[in-house]
Amino acid sequence: MATNENLPPNVIKQLAKELKHLDESPPEGIKVGVNDDDFSTIYADIEGPAGTPYENGVFNMKLVLSHDFPHSPPKGYFLTKIFHPNISKTGEICVNTLKRDWNPSLGLRHVLIVVRCLLIEPFPESALNEQAGKMLLENYEEYARHARLYTGIHAQKPKPKFKSGAISESTTALNVGQTNADHKNQAAAPATTALPLAKGENFQEHQTSATPLTEIGGSGSNVPAMPASAAQKKEAGLAKAPADKKKMDARKKSLKRL
Repeated sequence: MATNENLPPNVIKQLAKELKHLDESPPEGIKVGVNDDDFSTIYADIEGPAGTPYENGVFNMKLVLSHDFPHSPPKGYFLTKIFHPNISKTGEICVNTLKRDWNPSLGLRHVLIVVRCLLIEPFPESALNEQAGKMLLENYEEYARHARLYTGIHAQKPKPKFKSGAISESTTALNVGQTNADHKNQAAAPATTALPLAKGENFQEHQTSATPLTEIGGSGSNVPAMPASAAQKKEAGLAKAPADKKKMDARKKSLKRL
């Protein structure tokens, strides 16, 4: 693998200047990346041009510079799979700018722009992918369908890991759920009558003696219910009264007989 040591100092200086300019003012649809320790490999993301089968796709590519660059052209490769006449199945790019039309005065910006233009106007006459070249010449609609299929599968734009606003939505949902639960608990809690404090009675004793309300006789009429122990005693007393009366009657009859 080539490193900066394989390139002359004046070439490294020129590349650094050009790469800085590409970073500050990138060409339309092209984003360049580079390893500061190795200027011999230039990476770029190319957006598929609008109105082409490559629209909405992002294609990663690289330019590999040889030790005698810029006297010899760089070699271009697509790292993203693409169905294109001038790009082989292994990713090699065939364009005249990188071959017989190369000129040492051409910069990286020019090369990258030419590669992107290749997506707009392919050259089937010099095809590396013969299937794509033949299909383009004989049936453009079928060619475009294949190209769109490859783009949809291999060149989709990366999606964000988290949905925007997901955290705030989650916390809002939690707050709403807690509020609803509080309302249900308040509705289920029995109401208590507020009785005045007796002399010498503390607040806890007063709270303990408070009597729960029970609905009786119809909706909306809440009256204090009798404590459970008192109600049980009263019912027992009512049940005992007839029995005592029967015993008294029996005793009177016995006395009359005597």
